[in-house]
Amino acid sequence: METIKSKLYLAEDVPPFVKVYGYVDRLQGTDTVPAAYDPETGVTSKDVVIQPETGLSVRIYRPTAACHQKKLPLVIYFHGGAFLINSTAEPTYQKMFNIQVQDAKVLLVSVDYRLAPESPIPTLYNDSWAAIKWVASHMSGEKNGPEIWLREFVNFNKVFLAGDSAGANIAHHMTIRAGLINNSLGNFKISGTLLVHPYFLGKYPIGSEADDPATKAMIDKWWLFICPSDRGCDDPYINPFAIGAPNIARLACDKVLVCIAGLDFLRERGKLYYKNLGKSEWKGKAEFYETQGENHVFHILDPTTEDAKKLFSRIAKFFNDE
Repeated sequence: METIKSKLYLAEDVPPFVKVYGYVDRLQGTDTVPAAYDPETGVTSKDVVIQPETGLSVRIYRPTAACHQKKLPLVIYFHGGAFLINSTAEPTYQKMFNIQVQDAKVLLVSVDYRLAPESPIPTLYNDSWAAIKWVASHMSGEKNGPEIWLREFVNFNKVFLAGDSAGANIAHHMTIRAGLINNSLGNFKISGTLLVHPYFLGKYPIGSEADDPATKAMIDKWWLFICPSDRGCDDPYINPFAIGAPNIARLACDKVLVCIAGLDFLRERGKLYYKNLGKSEWKGKAEFYETQGENHVFHILDPTTEDAKKLFSRIAKFFNDE
């Protein structure tokens, strides 16, 4: 493979994620593990193709059978990876979800949206919306929808959208879309939205971002590579407060939890989101949680640390509080 690469023209180099020759060479986030029963947590997972014409699929996780004495909150999750890498089968996500699903006692649907650059923006947002609509098709009971776990185990009065990094960006846009398209999901309502270390940007640095222009330039490049619009990092897809972005007051949920990490370069954007949400005309409850001394998606890289356990506990509370 290295010999073949050396003969190809390197069209784009987007470290640390991809190099583009005559094809996209992903440098990380390509390992996979099968859906399976996890003996350590008792969580079972399975893969379901929900859109055969595009290959769109989800991986569904449910906790131990003992938890099914009552219906479970439902979490629709969008993974991170700068829109460029990772999948529902990525091993670190599998480990993290097994722990979090058992801890929070939820049924979780992880969406395997198509990645950029092969599938340009807004494909991944449209895939994510299609997955939400597929889930919503199950809410009327045993005769609706093809997936038995959704029909039998879910409390559709407690539905959450969630994501980390780029996935948190998607969760925001899906909650906004639900508010902009009236009756688009019928009686399917979003109780809350969880944004963990959200991937938002802006043309100009804010707060501590100004102290590290090299990192800002690198992160900006990721977005400019997958979405080369004339708006740059002030495109409404990546900057929710840019000119032309939908009003954040249109979020179609009752509460939002924004989680940041104290060493994460993106922490300023999470703080701004929480601050602006609180100042907006949105009628829901804004919540905030900061993990000091940790970096971006630390809880996925190692979900067994004390800080990760504390974060999972806070998230479980968000999912289960009335």
